[in-house]
Amino acid sequence: MKGLAPLFLGIFGTFAFSWIGLTVIPTWQIGHLNPEADEEGTDIYPRPQSGMFARGEHVYAANGCVYCHSQQVRADYIANDIERKWGNRRSAPRDYIFERPVFLGKMRMGQDLANIGARGPAPEESPSPAAQGAAVSSPPSSPGSSPAASPGSSPASAASPNASPAAPGVAGASPAAPSAQTPSAQWPIQTAGLPPMYSAAWHHVHLYAPRSINPDSNMPAYRFLYEKRRITGERSAEALELSGSDAPPAGWEVVPTYDAKCVVAYLMGLNQSHPLKEVRSVGGAPAVAPSPAPAVQGASPAPAAAGSPAAPKK
Repeated sequence: MKGLAPLFLGIFGTFAFSWIGLTVIPTWQIGHLNPEADEEGTDIYPRPQSGMFARGEHVYAANGCVYCHSQQVRADYIANDIERKWGNRRSAPRDYIFERPVFLGKMRMGQDLANIGARGPAPEESPSPAAQGAAVSSPPSSPGSSPAASPGSSPASAASPNASPAAPGVAGASPAAPSAQTPSAQWPIQTAGLPPMYSAAWHHVHLYAPRSINPDSNMPAYRFLYEKRRITGERSAEALELSGSDAPPAGWEVVPTYDAKCVVAYLMGLNQSHPLKEVRSVGGAPAVAPSPAPAVQGASPAPAAAGSPAAPKK
């Protein structure tokens, strides 16, 4: 009986100190963070999101995307997330003050999505799904042909799966990436005939037919988020341009449902590139996907633009 009191105190103390260390102290440190603003109070970050972003967040969670994708950029001294161009700084608690729940993730079957919205092209460069041949790749490169240069990228030698990427941090350097036609290709790269990488049209094609972007992808196709319907009158401006086995029969078209549009709006709204006073920015601004170079008969796919993120296959 004399040993019960110390045993009880030991158990109570273990739980009490754990609760204090894991709940009380973190809440005291970061539980009352507010958005950061400049001196004029105009540049406020982060901002609460609503509308299609909020709906897309629910669809994203309901379909299990969080099990394969993280939304946290780790510091450069413990991981190479910044070197991979997944962000220009590590993620910070202030980035998540309006997110409930927070999709930090616990594993990466696919790339990190914390800054995928910042990696998209400028709005004027992002066409509708029907404006591009969404699943058309350029033909295999012929001997001696050089890859088509993307706007803003420096010329690169013919890419191969074993090519080593350019040194990070060098302005204008383009990482050597394998062709999307190569079965062992690990990174999505900009290919002539595809929509600009990480644009709304690109996301729709990726959700509907992931293996049209990367043949080795193990991501499931979310075709139930799209509607295949008969064309009556003119073709819809939102219709996806698909080819091969992904293309609908003649006289039919594939268009995104409202949930598909919300998921894409959510993905394009994920952006932690805003500088924070408490976090040191390591890299430059997150890469912006270039517009695809015009397809040239016999030319190899265009390499990724400067700073394009290297995303592992899904």
